[in-house]
Amino acid sequence: MEVGKTRTRGPAATYSRVVPGASGRVLVVDDNKVIRQLIKVNLELEGFEVVTAADGAECLDVVHEVCPDVVTLDVVMPRLDGFGTAARLRADPRTRDLPVAIVSACTQHEVEVGVEAGVDAFLAKPFEPAELVRVVRRLVDRKGVRLGR
Repeated sequence: MEVGKTRTRGPAATYSRVVPGASGRVLVVDDNKVIRQLIKVNLELEGFEVVTAADGAECLDVVHEVCPDVVTLDVVMPRLDGFGTAARLRADPRTRDLPVAIVSACTQHEVEVGVEAGVDAFLAKPFEPAELVRVVRRLVDRKGVRLGR
C-alpha cells in the first residue's frame, strides 16, 4: 500500500496510511465509529499504525491480513463481543500470543471474564489518551520481548 492511501474492506474496516518507522500496528475494534476514530487518532499521533474493525467478527476476518502487534477490543459489540473475540484469538495458534487489551466501561465482573478469556490489559472508558498510549506501548514492547526482537 502506498503512503497516504486508505483502503476499505467491507463497510467499516479501514486501513491507515503506512507510517514509516511506526511504533507498531494496532487493530482497534469497537462498534462505535466515534470511539474507533478517537483511539485511532490518539495512537497515530504517537507513531502507531492503526487498522480498525467494527466488531469482533470483522476483527477475526482481518487480523491475519493486517498482522497487528496489539488488538484493542470493546466488550459490547454486535455479532461477536470482545470476550468472544479474545477467546477465539487465544484459541487460534496464529494469534495465541497476540496482546489483547479491553477498552470498555469495565466492571469487576468484566475484568474477571476478560482474564478468563486471556485478555492482557484493561482500560476503562472514558479513558485518558495518555493512558491508552501507555497501555498499547507496554503491550507492543512486551510482544517484542516475547518474540526476541
